[in-house]
Amino acid sequence: MQQSSSPLCLLRLSALGDVTHVVPLVRTLQRANAQQPIHWIIDKAGHKLLEGLPGVHFHTYDKKTGLAGMRALRAELMPLSPFDALLQLQVSLRANVLSGFIPARRRIGYDASRSKELHGLFINERIPAFQGGHVLDAIGRFARPLGVEQTEVSWDLATPQAAIDWAQAQWEDDGRPVLAISPCSSHALRNWHAAGYAALADHANANGWRVVLVGGRSELERQVSDAILAQAQQPILDLVGRDTLKQLPALLARANLLATPDSGPMHIANAVGTKVLGLHAATNPERSGPYSDRRYCVNRYDDAARKFAGKPGHALKWGSKIEHDGVMDLITVDDTLAAFQRYCQDHPGGHR
Repeated sequence: MQQSSSPLCLLRLSALGDVTHVVPLVRTLQRANAQQPIHWIIDKAGHKLLEGLPGVHFHTYDKKTGLAGMRALRAELMPLSPFDALLQLQVSLRANVLSGFIPARRRIGYDASRSKELHGLFINERIPAFQGGHVLDAIGRFARPLGVEQTEVSWDLATPQAAIDWAQAQWEDDGRPVLAISPCSSHALRNWHAAGYAALADHANANGWRVVLVGGRSELERQVSDAILAQAQQPILDLVGRDTLKQLPALLARANLLATPDSGPMHIANAVGTKVLGLHAATNPERSGPYSDRRYCVNRYDDAARKFAGKPGHALKWGSKIEHDGVMDLITVDDTLAAFQRYCQDHPGGHR
């Protein structure tokens, strides 16, 4: 990387999983040039999660503010401009338009196969094209136009000690392994049914595990969590809605295994070193599953493609989502118990 002290700007607003995927790119760029200031345009939720990330200056944009917010952001950034480069890490129309308000000499975006919603009109360079790959790998390729190769994937979510202390206080460490269940994605059609989670919780309890239920404050998450609690035959510690986004990484770090659909908590857990029992039918785990280890995922994506798209999963465009009513019903309780047992066999006593 050609050493530069001019600031670099990253644009990635959401979602929580995707902003988590950007952190290894930040680490790569910082290792290559520790002197170059990094600015990140992010949404409020992402900022709550990553605030305090070492060496990063955050600028928040609220989509509710529309064009007025975009103009205000430009005024905020003008004293820093022009940026040495803008890494346009999001292809939604809103993000593309927002990028036009960010002054930068180089405007680096995705390869043509990943472009959509007028992305190509707002950039003047592209990352090298490649087939397939995980979302995090695609983001990592933004280092290449800057003369850097992402050869190491590492995270540091800047979890404060107060959040760690809070997580430690939620249950006594009595030696039992911990299964955390985060049952809801922000995409409702990716969500599995409460009866299945209750069966998994009872199975884990019967095998000597502590089960902890985690989630946000939405009405859906409360309803699903209440249904799990009502159907489970064994006790579950209910922490749904009790943590903040800053406390969530510390909470997930205390678990040995997290069961969840394709969601932000899946990727946050992966970032803090917790194994993930991912439930995939609507999305392809090879593209959007837990990056570091997908051995404990349930993968019914190919079955979903055959049923709802009439072709095998490999025949679909990379990144295709199969978000149809009933798609997650392709995942059986036996699938999930088998994934849990795979983890137990690899980690006797639940140890990492």
